[in-house]
Amino acid sequence: MHYFRALVVDDEEDFVEATVKRLGKRGIDAEGVLSGEQALELIKKKRFDVVLLDIKMPGGMDGIETLREIKKMAPLTEVILLTGHASVESSIEGMKLGAFDYLLKPIKLEDLIAKLAEAFERKDKQDQKIRSTKIKELLRFPGRVLQQEKDEEK
Repeated sequence: MHYFRALVVDDEEDFVEATVKRLGKRGIDAEGVLSGEQALELIKKKRFDVVLLDIKMPGGMDGIETLREIKKMAPLTEVILLTGHASVESSIEGMKLGAFDYLLKPIKLEDLIAKLAEAFERKDKQDQKIRSTKIKELLRFPGRVLQQEKDEEK
């Protein structure tokens, strides 16, 4: 398994702290926040490969709304929805919005790590395809690609 970054988003502070600590002990670079708003602010500043996102959170943004915004900001970031309150409607909506999977609390640490690794591997494959496409395009049309990069810098 490659090195990857995970963000844990849940309104239960004890759960966030324990999960981040346990993931860190397993070699996963994890951070945690307590709301959807905090998650979006952090995603603006840092890159995460996988987000573990609670669906039911009090306050301004629930998990589904947060998922929607994450996919706008960082479309390749994989999101795993997590809830203690199983709901067919929220799971279907989450999957339609691009969630990688939907897990129920409580979850065994080994199962969580396996699911995070699966999500990261899917993201990594997508990143590799994009890099490969860009390299092929650069080799075929070096002038055009370099001009596009200059235009994007402006």
